[in-house]
Amino acid sequence: MQNPRLATRYAKSLIDLSVEKGQLENVFSDMLWLQSVCKTNKDFVTMLKSPIIKSDKKQKIVEAITDGRISEITKGFNRLLIAKGRESNLPEVAAAFVHQYKVYKNIFSVKLTTASPASDELKNAFVNHLKTTTDMQNIELETVVDPNVIGGFVLQVGDKLVDASIAFDLRHMARQFENNDFIYKVR
Repeated sequence: MQNPRLATRYAKSLIDLSVEKGQLENVFSDMLWLQSVCKTNKDFVTMLKSPIIKSDKKQKIVEAITDGRISEITKGFNRLLIAKGRESNLPEVAAAFVHQYKVYKNIFSVKLTTASPASDELKNAFVNHLKTTTDMQNIELETVVDPNVIGGFVLQVGDKLVDASIAFDLRHMARQFENNDFIYKVR
């Protein structure tokens, strides 16, 4: 069961500890690695969520997988999660940590969707425009190709969305025709 409040609390505690110990960048790379392991290996996540497997076995499996790949702070954090019976929340905690790290470092994730692959020139133009028109200075641009956009672009920054696509314009025109906005209504 997902528990975003719990994940946020654990992630916040881990950020505070890693900042205090001067290991924030190491722990961030550990959490990125753990997040990718959780995304690519469904058996690992299933093992973490299994009520049948005892916590000491889970601890041994997690240590075997992460041995030599993560820092001591992250190892201790994983032991704490398992000791508290919260190991099933590891994927959520890792995602929450990555999100809170970006907030802490003022890194903004921007998603650009176009109908065809965007050139480097276009990507740089979007990033430079955002930097000059907003207070965002650290921008992480993700590009997505979606042929359903038809043309133009869709830009998403957090919960804000700018839809300047041809598909949006076509949907808008279709609604106008359905409402008969082009026919003068006589009373």
